Amino acid sequence: MEGGVELRAPRGEVGRHPAAPRDGKLLSSDVTHYMIPDWKVVQDYLEILEFPELKGIIFMQTACQTLQHQRGRRQYNKLRHLLKDARHDCVLFANEFQQQCYHPRERGESMEKWQTRSIYRAAVWYYHHCQDKMPIVMVTEDEEAVQQYGSETEGVFVISFKNYLDNFWPDLKAAHELCDSILQSRRERENESQESHGKEYTEHLPLEVLEAGIKSGRYIQGVLNVNKHRAQIEAFVRLQGASCKDSGLVSDILVHGMKARNRSIHGDVVVVELLPKNEWKGRTAALCENDSDDKALGDPPSEPMPTGKVVGILQKNWRDYVVTFPSKEEVQSQGKNAQKILVTPWDNRIPKIRISTQQTEALQDFRVVVRIDSWESTSLYPNGHFVRVLGRIGDLEGEIATILVENSISVVPFSEAQMCEMPVNTPENPWKVSPEEERERKDLRETHLVFSIDPKGCEDVDDTLSVRTLANGNLELGVHIADVTHFVPPNSYIDIEARTRAITYYLADRRYDMLPSILSADLCSLLGGVDRYAVSVIWELDKTSYEIKTVWYGRTIIRSAYKLFYEAAQELLDGNFHIVDDIPEFRDLDEKSRQAKLEELVWAIGKLTEIARHIRAKRDRCGALELEGVEIRVQLDEKKNIHDLIPRQPLEVHETVAECMILANHWVAKKIWESFPHQALLRQHPPPQQEFFSELRECAKAKGFFIDTRSNKTLADSLDNANDPNDPIVNRLLRSMATQAMSNALYFSTGSCAEEEFHHYGLALDKYTHFTSPIRRYSDIVVHRLLMAAISKDKKMEIKDNLLSSKDLEELCRHINNRNRAAQHSQKQSMELFQCMYFKDKDPENEARCISDGVIYSIRTNGVLVFIPRFGIKGAAYLRNKDGLVISCGSDSRSEWKPGSLQRFQNKITSTTTGGESVTFHLFDHVTVRISAQASRCHSDTIRLEIISNKPYLIPDKELFHQSSLLLKSDLVKEVTRSVEEAQLAQEVKVNVIQEDYQKYCQTKGRSLYTLLEEIRDLALLDVSNSYGM
Repeated sequence: MEGGVELRAPRGEVGRHPAAPRDGKLLSSDVTHYMIPDWKVVQDYLEILEFPELKGIIFMQTACQTLQHQRGRRQYNKLRHLLKDARHDCVLFANEFQQQCYHPRERGESMEKWQTRSIYRAAVWYYHHCQDKMPIVMVTEDEEAVQQYGSETEGVFVISFKNYLDNFWPDLKAAHELCDSILQSRRERENESQESHGKEYTEHLPLEVLEAGIKSGRYIQGVLNVNKHRAQIEAFVRLQGASCKDSGLVSDILVHGMKARNRSIHGDVVVVELLPKNEWKGRTAALCENDSDDKALGDPPSEPMPTGKVVGILQKNWRDYVVTFPSKEEVQSQGKNAQKILVTPWDNRIPKIRISTQQTEALQDFRVVVRIDSWESTSLYPNGHFVRVLGRIGDLEGEIATILVENSISVVPFSEAQMCEMPVNTPENPWKVSPEEERERKDLRETHLVFSIDPKGCEDVDDTLSVRTLANGNLELGVHIADVTHFVPPNSYIDIEARTRAITYYLADRRYDMLPSILSADLCSLLGGVDRYAVSVIWELDKTSYEIKTVWYGRTIIRSAYKLFYEAAQELLDGNFHIVDDIPEFRDLDEKSRQAKLEELVWAIGKLTEIARHIRAKRDRCGALELEGVEIRVQLDEKKNIHDLIPRQPLEVHETVAECMILANHWVAKKIWESFPHQALLRQHPPPQQEFFSELRECAKAKGFFIDTRSNKTLADSLDNANDPNDPIVNRLLRSMATQAMSNALYFSTGSCAEEEFHHYGLALDKYTHFTSPIRRYSDIVVHRLLMAAISKDKKMEIKDNLLSSKDLEELCRHINNRNRAAQHSQKQSMELFQCMYFKDKDPENEARCISDGVIYSIRTNGVLVFIPRFGIKGAAYLRNKDGLVISCGSDSRSEWKPGSLQRFQNKITSTTTGGESVTFHLFDHVTVRISAQASRCHSDTIRLEIISNKPYLIPDKELFHQSSLLLKSDLVKEVTRSVEEAQLAQEVKVNVIQEDYQKYCQTKGRSLYTLLEEIRDLALLDVSNSYGM
């Protein structure tokens, strides 16, 4: 079609058969007109244009480019996703690339007038292109344009956006309320700029000055990270781009105070100017409210660090913010104009936002979404507008919705268009292997013993394993992964949706799948006793040394013989065969068959374990790291209330499965890189910055251990040797500190960096990727397509799928990395929510669960940081309270508050009362801690820790065995709990919900424990910005 334009689709076009060609997104056939928004309307009203009720919208290229330049990448990406989303009836028209639509800017014409004129002329062309049969409504906020163009062309109407809503959508109440909110915010902003003469902040420098300054080295570019514990005082700029290489700075830049931050918001890409050295400041070493897991890495607190001020913002990363309205008392104290309200964001790194509303009283008890519109230099606070209500404060659904919004996670149901692409598998119309696929694939159904090992109740089985002896005496190891790409063609509706989601999101009590359950829990799940398509990696191993001789990659058909759960596999490995009664596949067999099949299975599990030990030992010799993460399971009762927080016991079969998956990921990485050296998706884990190890080294030194951090090998060996025979917690905490010092592992395109940067520090592998979980990670789908293309290339066959260019792949990697961080943060936040629920409304004085043993792992000027092994909690315990009193422990070791002072040393802190009594707390001391939940109206609830005795907590006899079995690991268990998948990506907390029927939130009930462990280790590593407690 001329100019690349796609017009209306016939009715029902969206629901076409997935095999039918679809060149692009088509507008609906049942609209009365097409609507074309002007550039200013796209900027100001994008969230209204996102309403699915608004149909037939044509976004002009001119408007999209203006949005990108003026509102930044985040808003531009929202528009791009809107255009790709099959649920929204809108398309893009590249008007500046269409010969009749392009109009050069005239001499003396302002940019804004040219943009509006270009969009209007394109609207007129489009009307004529549709043979004058479809009216066009152009909506603009430019009153002169309404007057000038309103009656110029018959069939092309030019009206204001408010007028458009009033005339065409009078009953769309939510859109009208949102429009009124945005208009009110704009009026307030205009009035404020007219009234205010004094400036609260200095003006930002023009873009050309900033760019020249960055180039000359005068200014430095980076991302602003606000310290969540000292949000009003401390922020740090993480260097990026040329600034990172050319500045000569080895640490981040401190931005001290709101004035120096100059209206930049957490996440913005900013430009800073360094202050003179005599004005540099150091980080604060004291604990403050909500200070938990503030790692205090890097320079000692008193030592000044590079300090600067923000002189400009290159990219605003504003998003939706969840806020709380002030209480009645606070409203009265805010002054006479009650329509202008300061609302408090849930994320305390975000400043208060001023919005205009008449609903203050009605919304006081709710979590509410707002957006920031502007932050003028004359205003102390940013201005924004009300968007929607989420739910009541403290209500579980409202709090979960808050976590989702704060992490920009959208969990709308899959659309009808997407579901129309899905295969059918019903009792009336069962899915079966096609003859064509039988001819194309290697059939393993009769030749290989294939089985899976997962948690009980797991429905989404990504991976299966096989091992057998070949005729020549060698072994054959197979890893068979669900063939998701067979069902998800590139650029199909479901592919676009999976790419947008990028990952399955796991929260403490629910999950949000990347793919519909017909795939994730059925046709792509490698369930027992059914035929399934797989992508397999099969190695021939030497029978004695287990060294790899050959490798084969390809599409297969498998039928898993057993769907084992982890505990059963471990029992079989240990020789405890009574567990056979719990394995369904053995129940209906006669004794002879049962014995034969049992021997076959036990041999396979044992042989897999031997091979896994060999693979792990080989990585250990190269410096693979075993780092520490506390894995906690949330146990819910029948009414879905939280019943307990239970640390999980590691089993050797976890390690067995994980090592096989790491092996597959490594070999697939090598294969796709060899075939496509400049456009393969791999995963890198850069070495950590050495200054982040300082706390680890100091803490180990306190126990007489030396930690050598020069390489992953020296670090691994040092951690292995740092064992206190009297207290295994010491080694766990040291490994946890090493984890916190790690860089993020990231996806990248091999065309974007040099080969020496491909290395994976934690796994000690030269090349690594993610191939083994395509049901829940879009990265693995991309890797599967690359592998299939590599196989086709080897066979000199045509590559069916168009591979992404290095540039497009790099952009996709950025998106997936961003969504991974969102998944990690949302999982951690939901776990913290449930931890608080567990202790909420409990009497901390008398409830047994509220008293526990804690271990001190960091010393501050006014308190300590404590780890609670029983619940996997880390948090602050103050030694000086708000009244200035210090902790004192009498002869019975019970604590009380008295007047006195604190003296902090490198590895200890001493509290001395005015009466001369003193108590000293050392690193790694065990203390008795009282745990309580501290409610917050505006932010998330938090865990509060209080030291009630300077002695360890004496565990009651009935809990003694339970606790010791969790904490005092035998040498065997310590050996087998080494790095599960990506060990350096360990997380403080991990969740697996025990529940039978929670289908309202879970499309599937479970997941393999390997994927659980991999999920946490892969997603959980916090940005190293967390070194400042962010």
